[in-house]
Amino acid sequence: MSTRPLLIGPPTGPEPPYPLLMEGTVISGFGRGSKELGIPTANLPVDASLTPWIAAIPSGVYFGWASLLLDTSHPDAGPFAPSPYSLFPMVMSIGYNPFYKNTVRSAEVHILHKFGADFYGAPMRLLLAGFIREELDYTGLEALIADINFDCDVARASLARPAWRPKGLGGQGDEGTLDCSWLIPLSTEVEEKRDERDAKA
Repeated sequence: MSTRPLLIGPPTGPEPPYPLLMEGTVISGFGRGSKELGIPTANLPVDASLTPWIAAIPSGVYFGWASLLLDTSHPDAGPFAPSPYSLFPMVMSIGYNPFYKNTVRSAEVHILHKFGADFYGAPMRLLLAGFIREELDYTGLEALIADINFDCDVARASLARPAWRPKGLGGQGDEGTLDCSWLIPLSTEVEEKRDERDAKA
C-alpha cells in the first residue's frame, strides 16, 4: 500500500499556478500504455511555442480534466449539446519517463474512462488542476504500474471534491464549482473555428 497522500490540494480548489491549459491533436505514442502497462494513453505534442508554461514546470505526474471532440460515430461521443466536446477526468505524465529512458519530452494523458474505440486525430483540451508527484525511475514494471494506478486513485479522489468538479455539469447534489468552460466550447464556437480553418485551407 502506498504511503503517499490520496488527496492533492486544499478543499477550496486548485491553487496558482493552476489551472493550466493545454490543447492539441491526439497523436500515436510509444505503444506501451496498453500493451505493457494496461494503461492506455492519449499523447499530445510538447510544443513550448504553443504552450509556453510547459518548459517551466517540473517533469512528473499531473491530474485534471480532459475534453475530446470525438467523431459523431465514436461510441463514446457525447450528446453534442450544448457542446460537441466530451469531458473526462484524467491523469497525465509530462517528462522523459526514466524507466523507458526516453530522450524526447512527452505528454501522455490517461483518461479515466474505458473507451470503446481509439480516437487518434481527435482534438483534445486539457485543464491541469494540480501536481501529484515527480517522475521516478523503477527497478521493475510492477512497481511502475502500481504507482500509476495509485496516481489514478489520487486523481479520482481529488477531483471528486466540489471545488474540483466542473461547474454546471453535475446532477442534483453533485454540482461542482470549478470553471471548465474552456474545455467545453459551445457547438456554435466549434463550427465557427471549423469554418475559419476551411476558409484558410
